[in-house]
Amino acid sequence: MNRLAHETSPYLLQHADNPVDWWPWSAAAFDEARRRNAPVLLSVGYSSCHWCHVMAHESFEDEATAAYLNEHFVSVKVDREERPDVDAVYMEAVQAATGQGGWPMTVFLTPDAEPFYFGTYFPPAPRHGTPSFRQVLEGVRMAWSERRDEVAEVAGKIVRDLAGRGPAYGGTQLPGEQEIAQALLALTREYDPRHGGFGGAPKFPPSMVLEFLLRHHARTGAEGALQMAQDTCERMARGGIYDQLGGGFARYSVGRDWTVPHFEKMLYDNALLCRVYAHLWRATGSELARRVALETADFMVRELRTREGGFASALDADSDDGTGRHVEGAYYVWTPEQLAEVLGAQDAEIAARYYGVTEEGTFEHGSSVLQLPQHDTVFDAEKIESIRQRLTGARSRRPAPGRDDKVVAAWNGLAVAALAETGAYFDRPDLVDAALGAADLLVRLHMDEHTRLARTSKDGQAGANAGVLEDYADVAEGFLALASVTGEGVWLEFAGFLLDHVLAQFTDESGGLYDTAADAEQLIRRPQDPTDNATPSGWTAAAGALLSYAAQTGAESHRVAAERALGVVRTLGARVPRFIGWGLAVAEALLDGPREVAVVGPALDDPATRALHRTALLGTAPGTVVAVGTPGSDELPLLVDRPLVHGEPTAYVCRNFTCDAPTTDPERLRRALNG
Repeated sequence: MNRLAHETSPYLLQHADNPVDWWPWSAAAFDEARRRNAPVLLSVGYSSCHWCHVMAHESFEDEATAAYLNEHFVSVKVDREERPDVDAVYMEAVQAATGQGGWPMTVFLTPDAEPFYFGTYFPPAPRHGTPSFRQVLEGVRMAWSERRDEVAEVAGKIVRDLAGRGPAYGGTQLPGEQEIAQALLALTREYDPRHGGFGGAPKFPPSMVLEFLLRHHARTGAEGALQMAQDTCERMARGGIYDQLGGGFARYSVGRDWTVPHFEKMLYDNALLCRVYAHLWRATGSELARRVALETADFMVRELRTREGGFASALDADSDDGTGRHVEGAYYVWTPEQLAEVLGAQDAEIAARYYGVTEEGTFEHGSSVLQLPQHDTVFDAEKIESIRQRLTGARSRRPAPGRDDKVVAAWNGLAVAALAETGAYFDRPDLVDAALGAADLLVRLHMDEHTRLARTSKDGQAGANAGVLEDYADVAEGFLALASVTGEGVWLEFAGFLLDHVLAQFTDESGGLYDTAADAEQLIRRPQDPTDNATPSGWTAAAGALLSYAAQTGAESHRVAAERALGVVRTLGARVPRFIGWGLAVAEALLDGPREVAVVGPALDDPATRALHRTALLGTAPGTVVAVGTPGSDELPLLVDRPLVHGEPTAYVCRNFTCDAPTTDPERLRRALNG
């Protein structure tokens, strides 16, 4: 009996018809393992994971393999996006034991949830020195049956080793100019001057590092930091990792040159990168940055927004290639022949030159990923737009990639912040409305009466899994951005509820932050990781949200908590700057103040008030917080005792307990926030 049919996770539902007798992660599964005296197979993945699908097809859909699993194991399937805490604990064990990790993650546990054997993808037959999955199962069963004491000893040692691990907090001493300079130097050494980005292949969009570089340039004027950010953003936007027809970014680039992506599209990548490109435009006026920010925002709204107003997690990498086979990238790639079928010979030749489509192909089987190479030839803009529209229309008739409709709180918080700011910068109220719709869903469906967050929802039903630190931090970040953009104090209030919960449930005595709440399910280890992965770490995201909230409200306890949490940046900034990028970005805000801007006017839709408000939002000073409203309003603390000057809309700028003279001049305000 497969128990996944009633789960809300699309990934678990993909396995609901497997012949494997799957259990969801639950106390009942481990009780069953004790009753049967059987080891537990823990299989962790997510719905848009290509190799998860491969292993499922090869092994979990195979009747003989399933029969062996059902006889000798209790099999537990986990969606890492629903249970990042379970994933983090056992991935740490996998990486410690093997030096690497990834998904699908395959871990064998005792009935007490203690791990004793690890791996990732196992093929159906031995391959390149990797044993087959059946060989692994037989080896584990034999060890469990014949060498139980040895298994127990190994499991106990692993659990003790994990318990002894912990982040290097660095104390509560704040990162200063020296630590920031060392981090920037380390990034410069890892920078790829030819292709942009950092490190080699595979290459991931360095969203959090780019935010740090833009903030550092804004605060110090360092041209090298801006150049690295600009060049990386341009090369990504011109590469195959960016969808040249539909907008939005794929997960990562297989090579270092951004040409061939892993084609899955994740909400979190696109939310983070939408915000990066909007901030790059804010700093430089780049037309490319403007276009990419808006196209990415439109992609999220068009293809990821759910009926309930939230945003779905991802689009799959694979889709039907037209023959019934699911093939990675089938929806996105083109051959010269396919271009000709849609465009005719003459326009197909133009399209091939413009988008870098070749006879040999840049991907598999002679197909090419569309790019925008640097062109020596000038192309007719109207012709290119016509080509783009026709190709987009033709592509829309291909079988589309599957969508993971799960709404993840943290990632929706990131999307709220990105859409609110992008809508405000580019006078797109529809994008602000989309942000408001997602924020409303988070309040209605994900927050309970005690302001606890549910990690996920699907089809208007909240999931059973508790929110983790990144959920509270990123949702608070989104609400704070909405408060600045809309002037609606309710969003600041909701952010405060969430951040109070962070202080009560996630902090430790040294100033660090745990990934799970004190009252959450207790695993073999309470995860605590300050380093960024694909998204900002919960630790540094919370520090950023706490700092912004303190600037908006004057809440000293929240500022102190933010400062204590940033001690880890002092330790890790120079050692692993690529993996503490958001912490470095928050440190830049702290070093700058951050600045607090209050804009008061007779009405929010008054043109002069709107001009000052827009100028404030476009200020590049790191971490600037903005409040807008009418005189006497008590919705936002920054507006208290802020009158109009000579009856005109007025802006007040303060930082570090010192305020500039109020101004009614947008240009003077601009200079105050851009230097």
